[in-house]
Amino acid sequence: MDLRVMLTTFGIIFLAEMGDKTQLAAMTMSAQTKKPWAVFIGASLALAAVSAIGVLVGGVIGEYVPLIWVKRVAATAFIVIGVLMLAGKF
Repeated sequence: MDLRVMLTTFGIIFLAEMGDKTQLAAMTMSAQTKKPWAVFIGASLALAAVSAIGVLVGGVIGEYVPLIWVKRVAATAFIVIGVLMLAGKF
C-alpha cells in the first residue's frame, strides 16, 4: 500500500466533505433521532459504498481513457452543475 497516496486521498476527501450537504444531513439526522451511533454507522457505510463505486469506476475508466480526458469531463460536469445551481434548476 502506498501511504503517501492514501494520506493525500484522505486529506483531499476530508477537506472536500467538510460542510457539504452529506455532513449537514448527518448532523440533522443525529439531532433529530438522538441516535448518533446509528447515524454514524449508516453514514459511514454509505460513504464507503459511494467511494467504492468511485474507485472501481475510476480504475476501469483509467484503463481505457487518458487522464486528461477524465479531468476535462469532470471539470465540465462541475461547471454544468454549478451553472444549473446558480439558475435554480439543480
